[in-house]
Amino acid sequence: MAARGFIHVTFRTFAAALLASAWVIAFFSSTVAAASALPPDDRPRIVAFGDSLTAGLGVAAEESYPSQLQRRLDKDGFRYRVINAGVSGDTTAGGLRRMAWVLKSRPHIVILELGGNDGLRGLGLRETKANLEQIIQQIRSASVTVVLAGMKLPPNYGAEYTRDFEAMYPDLAKKYHVVLMPFFLNGVAGSASLNQADGIHPTEEGYRIIVDKVFETIKPLLK
Repeated sequence: MAARGFIHVTFRTFAAALLASAWVIAFFSSTVAAASALPPDDRPRIVAFGDSLTAGLGVAAEESYPSQLQRRLDKDGFRYRVINAGVSGDTTAGGLRRMAWVLKSRPHIVILELGGNDGLRGLGLRETKANLEQIIQQIRSASVTVVLAGMKLPPNYGAEYTRDFEAMYPDLAKKYHVVLMPFFLNGVAGSASLNQADGIHPTEEGYRIIVDKVFETIKPLLK
């Protein structure tokens, strides 16, 4: 009797597990089928290409500037998809190595925010400028619109270095006829209430101010 009871219980357990497995398979099959039935996302792409200021270091993903820009575009009826291609700590050399990946997404606009880490590390401006030039050239060669976000450095890096660093962005914008956002952190840099404790990365509210300026910069380029 005990053996028959054990076999009976084991069979019921096996049958229950089998039914559960069948349900799980059916659930995931229906989920995959539903996902595949969704229309492809054919919206023109805007790639936010940069370092930690683009990635949104220190804030929730939905409060990074690319995410906030997406909501602003949606609110104003612009049918675009914003892709966050920010990598914390990235330099212009790192950005140059990522160009194939960026262009693979076939963007309509690339918002280029790089160079800040080069400056903070005191890297040679000739190399930084050459890297930015190559990035801009590759983007333009793919018939993609470039929006170049300018950066500035704290004065403790020396008057000549900071001056030449800041001038690098308008010089490149003029040379390659690209749209320039003169200073990405305009209205936010230096404000204790709009920056995190490190004094470098904006808060959620700081990014909201940045998005207002980014939106006004790219609005004439939108369909």
